[in-house]
Amino acid sequence: MPNQQDPPRLIPPHGGYKDLQSYRMSEIVHDATVVFCNRFISIRSRTHDQMVQAARSGKQNIAEGCMASGTSKKFELKLISVARASLEELLVDYQDYLRQHNLPLWGKEHPKAKEVRGLCYKKDRSYMTYKTYIENNPPETAANTMICLIHQANDLLDQQLRALEKEFLEEGGFTERLYRTRSQRRKA
Repeated sequence: MPNQQDPPRLIPPHGGYKDLQSYRMSEIVHDATVVFCNRFISIRSRTHDQMVQAARSGKQNIAEGCMASGTSKKFELKLISVARASLEELLVDYQDYLRQHNLPLWGKEHPKAKEVRGLCYKKDRSYMTYKTYIENNPPETAANTMICLIHQANDLLDQQLRALEKEFLEEGGFTERLYRTRSQRRKA
């Protein structure tokens, strides 16, 4: 335990992204998107590559942003925002898929949408929690399931961005921490 007179750490603990609900949900979205695209979209299609890349970008930018957070809150905010934008792009791809294949988009109150959304309360969720919706069902169910999952991931990222913004406004960033630490060192 640090001494009360120890100056604040210049580079605080950072990383820990694997424990974030936003990362876990984005990982599920990525894994499920790979399966969905392999099942329903030609591997030669540019759309296949773009959807898989958007899902990957969502997940990877959370990891990168969290690892950069020790020295740049600005970079962390930017990368979490990029993750959110990537998942929004993916959401539109799934909506396009339904529209282009004349399949219905489930509303929030659709019984299956409620069922899928309810799974978010399961402990230790993973792709396996949603596997049957993606692998054993027709494209309508799989695409709408993905839309539900992306909405949940986006909601978690929105909450994370609000928390990061609040933290930045209250505590500042790395440059301010450098100044405070150096000032405290000079006074001591």
